[in-house]
Amino acid sequence: MKANRVTGVAAILLSGVIVVACSSAPTPSTTPSPTPSPAAEKKEPVLYTGKNCLSQIANAAARWQPDAMPVHMESNLNAESTGHDGKSTIWRAMFASASRGTNRTFTCSGSRLKNEAPIGVTGTAETASAPDMSRSMFQPMLLIIDSDKAFTIAQENGGANILKKNPEQPIIYSLDWDAKSKQLVWGIMYGSSRSDSKGVGVVDATTGKFLRAGK
Repeated sequence: MKANRVTGVAAILLSGVIVVACSSAPTPSTTPSPTPSPAAEKKEPVLYTGKNCLSQIANAAARWQPDAMPVHMESNLNAESTGHDGKSTIWRAMFASASRGTNRTFTCSGSRLKNEAPIGVTGTAETASAPDMSRSMFQPMLLIIDSDKAFTIAQENGGANILKKNPEQPIIYSLDWDAKSKQLVWGIMYGSSRSDSKGVGVVDATTGKFLRAGK
């Protein structure tokens, strides 16, 4: 009788172990799968006018040498801009310091291309200036007519006919001091180089007067 009681208790304990074991079985994981991160937003290039970039470069040049003045500025062609509307993602300008007798070339970039200068203003190492470089230096304040307006003026004086023949015609802008006439002038060249130029318009960068056309 006593043995039967022990056996019965053992059976009850064993069944309890089985119940506990069953109830302790691991439950399937309900952790949500990680949400895929959104694709990186494509950054668009920034198209600048010449006056905008000259201002940015002048600030950088002044930090290099307080007496630094511009000598020449021009736009650059690339896959992001053909130069239409007086804008480009890349502008380069040479600034010279009379006190040091040296110059540096600065790049103002709004480009996203890997083979172009990074966004912002960067500069080269300084090099010795030519003895007569001071004759080409000009005051930035003389630039009143921006490159977009210079484009419009050139269009009104023959440029529109060139673009009508080739709507993808590249255009390069250059800004220089004409020491002979004592004028700051825009050169608007319809071409990627002098050799393939379809025409050049010259505009007074201070007054906006169309001065002449040529090849």
